[in-house]
Amino acid sequence: MPKFLHTADWQMGRVFSRFDTDDGAALAEARYGAIERLAELATDQGCDAVLVAGDVFDAQMVSERTIRRVFNAMAGFSGPWVLLPGNHDAALVESVWTRAQRLSAVPANVLLALESGIIPLAEQGIAVLAAPLTQRHTYSDLTEAFDTMATPAGLIRVGLAHGSVQGILPDEVDATNPIAPDRVERANLDYLALGDWHGAKEVNERTWYSGTPEPERFRNNDAGYALIVEIAEPGARPEVTWHDTAKYRWHQWREQLSVASDLDALLKRLENLPETSVIDCRLEGTITLADDQRLTEALSVAEAKYRSVSCDRAGLQLEPTDEDIAALHADGYLGEAIKELRALQSGESQTEARDALGILARLLKARSSPGSAEQASAAAGYGTAAGGAGR
Repeated sequence: MPKFLHTADWQMGRVFSRFDTDDGAALAEARYGAIERLAELATDQGCDAVLVAGDVFDAQMVSERTIRRVFNAMAGFSGPWVLLPGNHDAALVESVWTRAQRLSAVPANVLLALESGIIPLAEQGIAVLAAPLTQRHTYSDLTEAFDTMATPAGLIRVGLAHGSVQGILPDEVDATNPIAPDRVERANLDYLALGDWHGAKEVNERTWYSGTPEPERFRNNDAGYALIVEIAEPGARPEVTWHDTAKYRWHQWREQLSVASDLDALLKRLENLPETSVIDCRLEGTITLADDQRLTEALSVAEAKYRSVSCDRAGLQLEPTDEDIAALHADGYLGEAIKELRALQSGESQTEARDALGILARLLKARSSPGSAEQASAAAGYGTAAGGAGR
């Protein structure tokens, strides 16, 4: 029974410029670990081959070190690897693939599908029908060639392609590199292994996107998996199982706060995440001064605990309660200043007014608490805490 691992969209050499330097470096390094985990998974599961459906590299001009490290990371599986060029690493006349060949970096068990055609893996019982991209964007279906490709008798027919199945993916990613939704029927394929959509997705029982093995963006689309596929014989239904390969999990939250229980639920969810989390949240609504302080403290703890935490609080208005104001002992001029800042939150300077109100509240609280000098200094740095930063 042929068994193979289906993966895609490694995007090696990707730069995470939106993150702090340490976080970006850790996220990039995790992608090499993902390849090592794929090799280990293929070995442990007794796979006959590993099929990579495009975008092994994020760009043509990645460094030589990146090229060598990618192939070194594959050493844990000694069976055949079939690597397909995608839109990020298309098989141009001069490409990352030709550079890898000149460097003699490609191991003997790694097969580069640089041309449309059949790669027979007779010992493994698999015939791979490859449709590599030879330019970044095409407007014809390269998998149409599968329809007329004859494969040796007794081998299962597995298509390997990179693009958008028409009518399945969102419209904005459906314009180039099209793939017919009924290609498996037209080409009599036992399985069609696809790349380009970065999440694991079943198109039909014989057509799957594996997604990227290590998430690299905030999108809830089942990224961070590899697929193990078993097909008993030509024509048999594939048995597809998902396997978690991610080190980091990315979480993007858009929250509306209005009552204390909303914040309670948010903080509980934040507290219960695994340490290997990358978090991006945007908060809107209203919050009391006391709850704002709870939020700031929780974010400070989270920044030290998780890989990266970013929290946009610009749309969150401070609404001090009578208890908040009383606790600040803000009489006279200070009380009037608080009232004015509260009013300014609904105008053009709402972000500045919100931050100023938060800073003032912390300074007043620090003035009446033990260790007031140290706390006042910390309060003055409120703007940084409000934005959040990864460790």
